[in-house]
This record gives sequence, structure tokens and C-alpha cells, in this order.
Amino acid sequence: MRTIEVRRLGVVPYAEAVELQKQLVLQRRAGEIPDTLLLLRHPHVITVGVKKDGRQHIVAPPERLAALGVEVFDSGRGGDVTYHGPGQIVGYPIINLDPDRRDVHRYVRDLEEMMIRVCADYGVTAGRVPGMSGTWVTDPGRGPEKIGAIGVRISRWVTSHGFAFNVTTDLDYFSLIVPCGISEHGVTSLARATGRAVDPDEVEQHVIDHFRAVFGAVASGSA
Repeated sequence: MRTIEVRRLGVVPYAEAVELQKQLVLQRRAGEIPDTLLLLRHPHVITVGVKKDGRQHIVAPPERLAALGVEVFDSGRGGDVTYHGPGQIVGYPIINLDPDRRDVHRYVRDLEEMMIRVCADYGVTAGRVPGMSGTWVTDPGRGPEKIGAIGVRISRWVTSHGFAFNVTTDLDYFSLIVPCGISEHGVTSLARATGRAVDPDEVEQHVIDHFRAVFGAVASGSA
């Protein structure tokens, strides 16, 4: 079984998190640290993936973003544009997929599965939408809505970046962008899907438990 160290970091500015990931990827590649899962929250930020038209999917003008205190970063991860902010659990796995998990599609499906299981813990049925990444909840009146986004980077089979799971996120901020470049579907949160208050710290523990279960890991670190 894998050993996955979990670091619960609280609120971390996006630029700091990117630099930390770069350091940890080098350390993981050198075998200096075990597989590691960073769990944190970001201040308001829009991040743009490597898709060439990502910035075109930021629909709010710069002055509007500035007034709201929303920064914009080119992230270097896969995918399009997304929003991170308070009430959202962001996970950055630093995992060496070599030799037993060298399958990018499996890795993305595993991240989706982890979030599907977290939703199930709260009585919410979640799943996948064919042809799209992430974890989705289908509302009878609104159709499929994304509750968990995925955007990863894999370099020489060591992962970085990862997933963002909406817990108590203010969904109005997603109106600043076309989330993940998908205009035909909306976004939701665990609080909205359950119709009740949820504790992000409690949800974070469910994320840890299911992440370890999906990746066949034993406990290590701060959780």
C-alpha cells in the first residue's frame, strides 16, 4: 500500500501554493518525500489552464475583478479557466504514479471517484458527464451542475495541481467566468445540493478518508 502524507494548510495564496508544489514535485521525484496531498483554501482567484482560449472565458472586465479582489493567474495545469475561493476545498496531490498507476485517465477518474464518494456521505448522488471531467450533480430543474473540478499537471509521472470541491462556495463568483469553458452547464456546492449548512473542516476529513481509500493508501501526516 501507498503511504500518503496529508498536509492541511488552511488559507494559502495561489502563487505560494504553486511555488510549494514545484518544490515538492522535485523532492518527490528525488524520493525525498512520500506521496503527499496538500489540502487548502485560496483567497479569491481565477486560474487559467493551458488551453489556448482559456482567457477568453473570463467574462468580467479587469476593473470588476479588481473591485472584487479577484486575482488572475496562468496556472500551467491542464484544462480551461476556473475559480477558487472561500468555502472551497482545493487539493493538490504530489504523487508518483510510476510504476503502478501510469494512466492519466485512471488518475482523473480516481479524483472524480473520491469526490463522488464524499457527496454520497452527505446523501448527494454525484457522477460523471460523458466527455467532461469533474464530478457532477444532476438537479431535476437545472440539469447537470459541476460540484468538483479537476485540472492536473503530470511531469515524468509525478502529479501536481489537482481538484477543487465546492462546499460552501459563493457560486456568484463563477459568473465572472465560463467555468471550465462549459457554458451549457452550471456549478453547484455541497451546501446547495444538500440544502443545509455543512462544515468545510468536516468535509475535508471525508476528502482525506476517501482519497486514501481510492488510492489504496495508509495514513501518514497531519490527518
